[in-house]
Amino acid sequence: MIGKRKVVLVGTGFVGMSMAYALVAQGLESGISELVLIDILKDKVIGEAMDLSHGLPCTSSHMKITAGDYPDCSDADIVVITAGLNQKPSQTRLELSEANAKIMKDITIQVVNSGFKGIFLVASNPVDLMTKVVQEVSKFPAGRVIGSGTALDTARLRYMIGEYLNISNKNVHAYIMGEHGDSSFVPWEHVYVGCKKVIDILNDAGKDKSDLDKIYVEVRDAAYEIINRKKATYYGIGLGLARIVKNIMNDTNEILTVSAYLNGEYGHKDIYIGVPAVINSNGARELLKLDLAKENQEKLDKSCKILSENMDNIRKALNN
Repeated sequence: MIGKRKVVLVGTGFVGMSMAYALVAQGLESGISELVLIDILKDKVIGEAMDLSHGLPCTSSHMKITAGDYPDCSDADIVVITAGLNQKPSQTRLELSEANAKIMKDITIQVVNSGFKGIFLVASNPVDLMTKVVQEVSKFPAGRVIGSGTALDTARLRYMIGEYLNISNKNVHAYIMGEHGDSSFVPWEHVYVGCKKVIDILNDAGKDKSDLDKIYVEVRDAAYEIINRKKATYYGIGLGLARIVKNIMNDTNEILTVSAYLNGEYGHKDIYIGVPAVINSNGARELLKLDLAKENQEKLDKSCKILSENMDNIRKALNN
């Protein structure tokens, strides 16, 4: 359960600081009273803490924001990890895996050595694999280690469906599942607008289901498009991370698509992957298991296979 309402951010790059800014801007709603920033770039951390703190009078927040180091994790409720190498143009998330895994291992050891007993939230790519690395190194209960997973993909999907149908994205209930990457998929049979299936809405309007496939491709390739144009993505994932943190801090029991641990669900074990899960002050309380159509179960199986094979390579690299 939540104690001091303290969050530590490890990694003050664009993603981490976008999350930090979002949390500060949300003010008291964020549920946070203290934010500590950690990075190997010590002067940058101090500057970031100063810059954010100077904006506090413009918000409802009374948050204490400081530059710190790993001992500050000892009494934190959440440690968010955004550190690591960034995805480059034309590079897949999976290609980052071995280099970032070594960074995750080092960070996790230092956090655990501080006496940290809270919840890990991982956003470093490839996020499903990096979340598994953090869990294996920390040996924390699986529910207390979660990744950002397909939270951003899901937000993109809901936004694009809303734009396509001219309906508020707040009334779009849809999920991207699987790897946060190229093998993700949309279980369209579980996509609703209000209380009506999106497939029925298309049928009533005489629209072709292929339009949905086009929306998915736009979602899947969005990161590549943004990276090609501005070299990085950070606002969307920063807001997504802030939402996850807020839901943990405020014990909301909201359903979010995070990278969560499968222990037999969907026919898979010992793997982290993007699925709908109930999020509260204990982390991932439970998974919301969907009955998938055969073709979507096969897509999830493919995603799990890709991640399992890459995880085997990562373990070998970490043991060398």
